[in-house]
Amino acid sequence: MYDKERGLYIAHCANGALSITGKMANRHGLIAGATGTGKTVTLQVMAETFCQAGVPCFMADMKGDLSGISQTGKMSGFIEKRLPEFGIENPEFQACPVRFFDVFGEQGHPMRATISQMGPQLLSRLMQLNETQDGVLNIVFRIADERGLLLIDLKDLRSMLDWVSKHAKEYTTKYGNISTATIGAIQRALLQLENQGADKFFGEPSFDIYDLMQTEGGKGVMNVLAADKLMLQPKLYSTFLLWLLSELYSTLPEVGDMELPKLVFFFDEAHMLFTDTSKALLDKIEQVIRLIRSKGVGIYFITQSPTDIPENILGQLGNRVQHALRAYTPKDQKAVKTAADTFRANPAFKTDEAIMNLETGEALVSFLDPKGAPTVVERAKILFPLSQIGAVTEGQRLDIIKQSRIYGKYDTPIDRESAFEVLMAEADRQLAEQEQQQAEIEIPQPEAKAEKKKPGIMGKVGKAILTAITSTLAAILGTYVSDKVTGKKTKSRTSGTGRVVKNATSAATRTITKELTRDILGNLIK
Repeated sequence: MYDKERGLYIAHCANGALSITGKMANRHGLIAGATGTGKTVTLQVMAETFCQAGVPCFMADMKGDLSGISQTGKMSGFIEKRLPEFGIENPEFQACPVRFFDVFGEQGHPMRATISQMGPQLLSRLMQLNETQDGVLNIVFRIADERGLLLIDLKDLRSMLDWVSKHAKEYTTKYGNISTATIGAIQRALLQLENQGADKFFGEPSFDIYDLMQTEGGKGVMNVLAADKLMLQPKLYSTFLLWLLSELYSTLPEVGDMELPKLVFFFDEAHMLFTDTSKALLDKIEQVIRLIRSKGVGIYFITQSPTDIPENILGQLGNRVQHALRAYTPKDQKAVKTAADTFRANPAFKTDEAIMNLETGEALVSFLDPKGAPTVVERAKILFPLSQIGAVTEGQRLDIIKQSRIYGKYDTPIDRESAFEVLMAEADRQLAEQEQQQAEIEIPQPEAKAEKKKPGIMGKVGKAILTAITSTLAAILGTYVSDKVTGKKTKSRTSGTGRVVKNATSAATRTITKELTRDILGNLIK
């Protein structure tokens, strides 16, 4: 709970109230502990405390439990028993103003981003692309930017990939090799994203992050993301939240340390953010977390063990709440020791032993003092929520959605002209021009000249025989005429005309043989 004297009152120990200093709330924090030790209740207590101070929050609701923050709490036997421990007589149960969001648009206002806003780096992580595929995806984004093509949804990126594949040779010398196989692998990854429901996330109207930083009646609005279905797609969940952080970082102005932060961001199941993350992306996450505090945003990670968080990032989390850890294996014992070493030691007890003996709702707490130094760790009990513990009904959820100020702002998707429409129109125009050219311009086909056929073997033989016969008849006729004119008589039947016939026949034979030999040799040489 929040009041001006106690500030952001979160827990109570033997030495009194433990509160987060307002100016230090943007220095980030950690809520850790094994399953069932009370992390979700601690998150709810923190969120409604910020709400009462006028600080809006964003949180992911994994099981629907956090939706109860929208309803007024009520007295229970457990709360009544703990009232004396906190010095509270009559708690003022109250609800928080809430807006429900859902990436899939089913349990809250839709939250969308365009492909261009997501960028190639986050999109590559989402699709689990290798280094080569990541490089080609960056090339595709560059080409789309050069051509002035908007990448809004999945079909825009798919059509752009197809276009680049067809024109790859034009960009090889400028950007490097773009193989069809690599484009095909990215297309298959896009299909998997679409099957997981990512097509509902990519599109317009894109989400305005300033809608997360609203107040109602002096209270900060609690922005609750329905994540029960989103959790089934851990890559989509972590990449979406990382995109949201990146948008906050790139959009918000520098404000330094304020009396209270502009927004507090709770990242549940934080280990998913760092699983299978490349070195380049991990460096970017570290940079965003380190610098976003100057934008007035505080980030609080919720996970089972501090070892789930990289050391460079863990060192930036100044406000700590550590619930119980179990140490059944050597690995668990190492995790307990690591968690204990992150606190400033308290001489009153051993930190590592205390972590294993904490009860439900009890935690080791250390917040930053006004100078930014961590306080000595205290064994404390977390306050109880003033709002409802547990999920709301579907009817209550629907009423809250309809009464929201942004109801209808994101509900209807918009599909304006982008890369898909431009490239489709370009392809249709080229096809129409080709058809028009074929219809208007008739290219005359020249008539094929009749080729003079060369006589074949049989034709040449026939020609030779005809020539021989003609020559023989001419010779006989000539001999006969000559004898009649001179009055000579041949000595024998073969001496005159016979010799002529014989000689003509021999000539014919030679001619035929010569023609056959020439033709056969010619065919062999061909």
